[in-house]
Amino acid sequence: MSLLSEVRTEPSAGWPSGSMEAVTIVGPGRLETASVPVPEPLPGTVLVAPRHVGICGTDLELFHGTSSYLADGRAATPLIFGHEWCGRVVSADPGTGWRPGDRVAGQTMVPCGGCARCRAGRRGLCRRMREVGLYGLDGAAAKYIRVPGHALARLPEAVPDRTAALVEPAVTVVESFARTGCSFYDRVAVLGTGTIGLLAVQFARRVAGEVDAVGVDPAGLALAVRCGADRAIPVGETTAGSYSLVVEASGAPEAFAHALDLVEPGGRVGVIGVANEPTVGVVAGSVALRGVSVLGIQHGLDHYDRTIELFATGALTADPLIGATFPAGAAAEAFAFMESARSGPPKVLLDLTEWEGDR
Repeated sequence: MSLLSEVRTEPSAGWPSGSMEAVTIVGPGRLETASVPVPEPLPGTVLVAPRHVGICGTDLELFHGTSSYLADGRAATPLIFGHEWCGRVVSADPGTGWRPGDRVAGQTMVPCGGCARCRAGRRGLCRRMREVGLYGLDGAAAKYIRVPGHALARLPEAVPDRTAALVEPAVTVVESFARTGCSFYDRVAVLGTGTIGLLAVQFARRVAGEVDAVGVDPAGLALAVRCGADRAIPVGETTAGSYSLVVEASGAPEAFAHALDLVEPGGRVGVIGVANEPTVGVVAGSVALRGVSVLGIQHGLDHYDRTIELFATGALTADPLIGATFPAGAAAEAFAFMESARSGPPKVLLDLTEWEGDR
């Protein structure tokens, strides 16, 4: 499949026109609820009414103007954010197979399908990648979002909207355990008690022999035990070389060195957290001589259906992770809550259902 043509089509049945509300990042520390045009129909696209949008650290970086996407020119403000989301189909190009009323979770990465990497089965490394709400495609913090039909995953009724908003971060967790080959014989340490870390604890609990959570927040560590950790260990109380698999999910600059310290000879380190500062104290020779495998976990583009099934069956659960939900009109308060000094459940959601009355 090639990149979508930017040639407009005749409006699909039920495809609205005119203007809509959208929450936009307009500059460092500045949000606005703006009136913007409803996206026009394009071949192969679907118009969705988002219901819940998750806010994560990447969104905070965009909000503060510190994101690498802004620094390298892939993104620019004003920007409609929102890459963790779910909603209902409003209208669709008939060729997509989607129908009005279908419940969907949105995929963040949208590969072209036609470059050499996509053809080789490495869609996550697409040379013409676009990412919803980050660069190339508007995000879901809006009354409507237009996305390619192949960038949606179907939601069963067993997965409520609040839960579905966490599918996007969870696919990366599933990818991390697939890439690292986790099994019952592993003793796993998960570094970090944010959304990714707590989902990683839940997943490790169902496949690994033992799982410990390592972190700095006492409330987060207590929550990790609720999510299935055998032990919750403060960062300063860990023992070197104790784990066959370490999942670094915190994104703290010093955490990578800590992960290498915790892993046993011949063990694996899965790096999910994205630290944008240099890591001090890493000796490359030690990695080689100890036979440690380090795997960078970019995303879980191929795991949406499997992850949705994990939520549907209760193998993963979202409710303990959700710290607060704000209406769309209180997006500024939601960002302030995200960056406040708090502990406990990490995920913050925007509820966009207040805009449904106008749909």
